[in-house]
Amino acid sequence: MNPFLLATSIENWIDSVSFWPLSVLPAAVWAAIVHTTLVGLFFGLPAFVFIWAERKVAGRIQDRLGPTRVGGRFGWLQSLADGVKLIQKEDLAPNAADVMLFRLAPYIVVIAAFSAFMFLPFSAGLVAVAMDAGLFIALAVLSLEVLGIVLAGYASGSKWSLFGGMREAAQMVSYEVPLGITVVIPVVVAGTLNLGEIGALQSGGIQNWLIFSSPFAFLAFFVFFTVTLASNKRAPFDLAEAESELVGGFHTEYSGMRWSFFFLAEYASMFFVSALGALLFLGGWWTGIPPLDDWLLSTAQTSVGGDYLLRVFGLKVLMVKAAILVFVQIWIRWTLPRLRIDQVMTTCLKYLVPMSCFLFLGAVMWPLILAAAIGQTSIWSPVGDRMPRSPRSGEPQVSAEVEGDETAMIRWNDRDSLVTAGLSTGEAE
Repeated sequence: MNPFLLATSIENWIDSVSFWPLSVLPAAVWAAIVHTTLVGLFFGLPAFVFIWAERKVAGRIQDRLGPTRVGGRFGWLQSLADGVKLIQKEDLAPNAADVMLFRLAPYIVVIAAFSAFMFLPFSAGLVAVAMDAGLFIALAVLSLEVLGIVLAGYASGSKWSLFGGMREAAQMVSYEVPLGITVVIPVVVAGTLNLGEIGALQSGGIQNWLIFSSPFAFLAFFVFFTVTLASNKRAPFDLAEAESELVGGFHTEYSGMRWSFFFLAEYASMFFVSALGALLFLGGWWTGIPPLDDWLLSTAQTSVGGDYLLRVFGLKVLMVKAAILVFVQIWIRWTLPRLRIDQVMTTCLKYLVPMSCFLFLGAVMWPLILAAAIGQTSIWSPVGDRMPRSPRSGEPQVSAEVEGDETAMIRWNDRDSLVTAGLSTGEAE
């Protein structure tokens, strides 16, 4: 199995053409360059857009205009202007700082946030690294961000930075517990850690989105969203950067581009967890409108370039869903007051952890309750019928129930179609 689906697709396309610029370097080198550039764009562009959106939303909530001078009436080039300004600023390090660790910390934070995007499928087959344990690896990589924050606070040689780093370490490590429990709930429903498979099985209508698989999954989405606010240091959980108490928290002593790296990672992480929530709970790259999704799927299977249309449209759908969730995060920041640090920890340990455990137990028991009450484990169509898989040796033949259901038979016969692109099961044989 070759898990590098996007790079492999690009490499195969370059091998099929023969004009001069592409023949200078091997196809694998060009594929790696394009591959890295695309992942980098998906890391940087959300920060560029959402920093501008943060200012505009804050302005509207506070009854003011926000940016208006750079980029026309709406100030849409304000983020670019800020980047140019920060590049020109002097890169300083305090005399009391551990210079090597001080300069290293922002890169650890950025790399941790950047690396998590490699495991995020933006559409069917549009994923940098397809893994059966993609969800687990993505969350594990993203959690490394706390190491950079602790180093930034420790190496700055400032008590304010140290307190901010300690607060953020306690907050992020604590909130990873309910975060891990809530993301397991859709995994239990789907039966897989492969994010591509989780997205693929939510086709066929909005009722097939995992948020509607049970009342417990529905509530788990809101717990998940609350926990991601804290993990991204967003208000009302932004105690690590509380200017009224800690001047600026763990990045008080940073200036110029190194200071901006922390915010670049924060906004990129906001987009990542929002896209992850859309994949796990909100249908992934499917619109939830069966006629539209079916038309796109049939077009992808029957027309030249249809697979490209499906992937691009699915990418746009997922990004719209993620952008809506990011907007809600921004909305909450400029609406709710900041909590105290003891309230932040109490919210996690006394409320969110027990709630997530209860929801997990309920999600596990829900199929058994349905089986005893109505004779089946799902209110809607079974998840197994919606999961497209490639045939394997020893795989059981189509069941009688599926044979009698025309829709299920179509899905069974098309289980090797483009819907499975990007799934490791589709690449195994």
